[in-house]
Amino acid sequence: MAELGAIITQAIVHHYGRDDYLARLAHPFWFQSFGCVMGMDWHSSGITTSVIGALKRGLGPLQDELGIHVCGGRGQHSRRTPDELMALGERIGFDAEKLTRASRLVAKVDSAAVQDGFDLYLHGFFVADDGKWTVVQQGMNGDQRQARRYHWHSETARDFVDAPHSAIDGPVQGEIVNLADHRAGASRTAQLDLLDELGPDRIVAELAALNGEAPAQAMLPHLIMPAHHDVRPKDVFARRLHGTLAAAAERGPVDFPALLLTPGVGARTVRSLAMVAEIVHGAPYRFQDPARFSLAHGGKDRHPFPVPIKVYDETIRVLKSAVEGAKLGRDEEMQALKRLDDQARRLEGAVHGPSVDSFIASEREASPELGGRSVFGWERDLRPAAKRAR
Repeated sequence: MAELGAIITQAIVHHYGRDDYLARLAHPFWFQSFGCVMGMDWHSSGITTSVIGALKRGLGPLQDELGIHVCGGRGQHSRRTPDELMALGERIGFDAEKLTRASRLVAKVDSAAVQDGFDLYLHGFFVADDGKWTVVQQGMNGDQRQARRYHWHSETARDFVDAPHSAIDGPVQGEIVNLADHRAGASRTAQLDLLDELGPDRIVAELAALNGEAPAQAMLPHLIMPAHHDVRPKDVFARRLHGTLAAAAERGPVDFPALLLTPGVGARTVRSLAMVAEIVHGAPYRFQDPARFSLAHGGKDRHPFPVPIKVYDETIRVLKSAVEGAKLGRDEEMQALKRLDDQARRLEGAVHGPSVDSFIASEREASPELGGRSVFGWERDLRPAAKRAR
């Protein structure tokens, strides 16, 4: 995951720039799809931890080249964010004190101003050399065993307490007190006035007598993941899947002839590359079904199918070659990836293909030959003895 995440990041930064990459991290549907194509459990809150951890490891050796740095993380790593930012400031020259203040304010808002029953345990701070940043942090409701993710982006968070979020994602949990909502401005001002005029004890007494409703949530991008682990047809836009499969079949022999010399694996890899190409080039509206991207490399929990290691390795190899070539001014392979994405968009809705269920079934059938692996082990070792003997 660290290697694939780093290569995809390099491709995006090379083609679109650092600002675009930070904006994508702040978009919940793209972030979830990014984690899915990397092989993480598609429905899981663990995507947040895994993606941030993988990027921190994968981008570490590349941070000076890309000008993008990953600070913080889960648990004790989140508390090291200020120290990491200060060290970067001394080395790079951006205003580390300003960024440290931003990190602390973001955490304080989502733990105090947004009172939703979720306790923060993860804080990922992505910062570029020019001081622009994105924060992705997550809270957990232990009683419900559910998570909520909060996205922030420096280009849209003009005021830390007035509609600062790019998105807040998670299941509905009843009434929420969100004092960072734009419509809560009068409430914030009134609270300061009350504190000055009445003091804290009087405020508590007055609050107990009130029965008002909390302000409604702003209309942010809202990603809610289902409770079921398996990928179901309703989780995937089939027309986009069919467009991807058709594009791989048409462009693969033309743009990736050497790859297709690998029997079976090569043609399968082109399908994964088409989904990775969409992660690099796709518009935000195309990521409303993140489950579709789990069909690129499966999931470590065996849903929708075990990770096909042979395909995963080839995907990394092709992307690495494309990125290295682009650095040297040879853009042919990067353009081939873009043509895959362009062709998929042209074909979707005009072609037909297998159902989601049959696609997943065929992947599971082929899994042992493709080096399928999950947390349960190698798929070839999990087959019944009769099939292993064939």
